[in-house]
Formats: sequence, structure tokens, C-alpha cells
Amino acid sequence: MILPTKHITPQRSLLGVGALVLRHMQGAQTITRLWESVLVYPEIATFERFVLALDLLYLIGVVEIKDGLLQKT
Repeated sequence: MILPTKHITPQRSLLGVGALVLRHMQGAQTITRLWESVLVYPEIATFERFVLALDLLYLIGVVEIKDGLLQKT
């Protein structure tokens, strides 16, 4: 589920969802605002997948939270 496999396309993997989320990050913003800008994409599908993608991005050091706002590092 994190990486693409023969049954999970790159767009449906958490890495692919994380890449989509990163493309829509415009400076520092709240998680709610970011969710509202990406919820139209069928690859993300649910808030749970969105949060899992954010967790992955945080774990690999691509995003961070400062003063309650999410931003790229």
C-alpha cells in the first residue's frame, strides 16, 4: 500500500497520493485547507488515505508542522 505493486498502481499507492498532496501545497496552510483542495481527486478517495499520506511525508522529512500550519521542509 505504501509503494506500488502489481496490484496497486503508482497513483493509488501512498507514495503517489503523497506526491499529489505535495503538488497542491502552496506555502504554509492548515490541514483542513489542504484537504479541501485535494479531496476532488479520486486517487485520494478518503480522509484516512490523505492522513496516511501526510504521515508518510512527515516520516520521510518532506513536510513539517509549525505553529499549527503544514509546510514543506
